[in-house]
Amino acid sequence: MIRRLTLALLTLASAALAEPLTLRAVAANLTSDQQQSYSVDNGNHSNPEGAGARILKALKPDVVMIQEFNTTMPVRQWVNDTFGKDFNFFQEETKGIPNGIISRYPIAASGHWDDPVLDNREFTWARIRLPGDRDLWVISVHLHSKNATSRATQVTALLEAVQKNVPADALLLLGGDFNTRTPGEPCFPLLAKSFVVPAKPPHDGLGNTSTNAPRNRPYDWVLASPTLDKHEIPVALAGQEFDGGLVFDTRIFEPLAKVPPVQEGDSALKMMQHMAIVRDFRFP
Repeated sequence: MIRRLTLALLTLASAALAEPLTLRAVAANLTSDQQQSYSVDNGNHSNPEGAGARILKALKPDVVMIQEFNTTMPVRQWVNDTFGKDFNFFQEETKGIPNGIISRYPIAASGHWDDPVLDNREFTWARIRLPGDRDLWVISVHLHSKNATSRATQVTALLEAVQKNVPADALLLLGGDFNTRTPGEPCFPLLAKSFVVPAKPPHDGLGNTSTNAPRNRPYDWVLASPTLDKHEIPVALAGQEFDGGLVFDTRIFEPLAKVPPVQEGDSALKMMQHMAIVRDFRFP
């Protein structure tokens, strides 16, 4: 009897381990007030800085590459209220607009690499322990908004740091606000040396891949290393599927009622300059 019970438990454990792991990654520069900070939703949706939290709650990410990671309360409290007490986070130390990483899974190590162009944020990284003893490396960036040459300089420095610190065959995510004006900028052929730059980037369901507020520039990206990119699956949200990922714009997404607590006007706020980018991956 004991032997049969033991075998049954082992079979159940093996089945649980065999289930695939689905991972949702989101790039989020979603501050919506002049202080470039995040707040929790206050319940009646009247605080503009709560819009970013509502959007992130609606998307239910596993990993967030977040920019302008200032909060109107202790960061731990904001993460608890927005994602849950079991989520982990890393916020770089800066007096400007820090980058950060938020994860459903444990963060084994974290830090930042020097951005040679800007002094109010760096390249933030974390090594996340996924179930099955797998490491996921995640990088959150906020590139220069002024010109393409500066962005190419930043990407060159970033790739040097990646090659020096990250295993060549790693599961690796890079996401954030690239501030890129077109997909033809010089930084993209550089990025293609370590990441898969998709020919068909995430879109909003209507075919628009731009991510700034007027929806005419591809500011924001989530890129994966070749080792990770091959595990991409369509983003499933509110009964729909989006091949290649989703640009989430509350002004056009339907049915919005299926992704609470987000509000239709959240992406339309005056200081909401970016849309969230969502990509999903599934590991065997």
